[in-house]
Amino acid sequence: MDTRKLLAEVVGTFILVGMGSMAILATGGMPGSPALVVIPFGFGLGLLAAIAVGGHVSGGHFNPAVTLGALLDGRIDLMGAIGYVVAQVIGAIAASTMILALSSQAVVAGTKNMPGVSNGGAFLTEVVLTAIFVAVILTVTKKDAGHAIIVIPLTLLAIHVVGIPFSGASVNPARALGPAIVSLDFAAIWIYLTAPFVGAVMGWLVFRTLSPEEPA
Repeated sequence: MDTRKLLAEVVGTFILVGMGSMAILATGGMPGSPALVVIPFGFGLGLLAAIAVGGHVSGGHFNPAVTLGALLDGRIDLMGAIGYVVAQVIGAIAASTMILALSSQAVVAGTKNMPGVSNGGAFLTEVVLTAIFVAVILTVTKKDAGHAIIVIPLTLLAIHVVGIPFSGASVNPARALGPAIVSLDFAAIWIYLTAPFVGAVMGWLVFRTLSPEEPA
């Protein structure tokens, strides 16, 4: 595995989780509509920055669910996928450690994803939103790669707008795991370590159904 690709995944995930978490801090805990504007832009534009910095090196996964989608589609091999996931978790932990340095462990815990509805409702939300996200990524990178740097971050922004009230809008196990590890608060973490992977499989199935393999 090319170490530059792994480093790109570490750095990109750090940028994504770091900027998104700082956006949460920037809201100062304000409820309602203001947070639903600031936080989605933090994660959406954070992903745009991450893709700009490292996407050309690693493909810009920054998310174990995206890596699973790429693995299922044959765009990465198993060992490469494992390396990417480890790198992504390291990047997310580093980002949450930065938040800890700026604040406190309790504040880091406040950047975690938590259900806004029942656990079952949050699980379903994460499955559906991750399926949409992975289907968009697999499609745009295959059919219109030149616009991927815009389409993918805008999709993540929209996912946060609609998903935060229900599940916290993780769609990314590394993003969920980083602050959980640093804050030592693992409440509801099972949702965010399972549902996005289910969603990734569904998203890949949607992509393959709508975009079957072209004949050689």
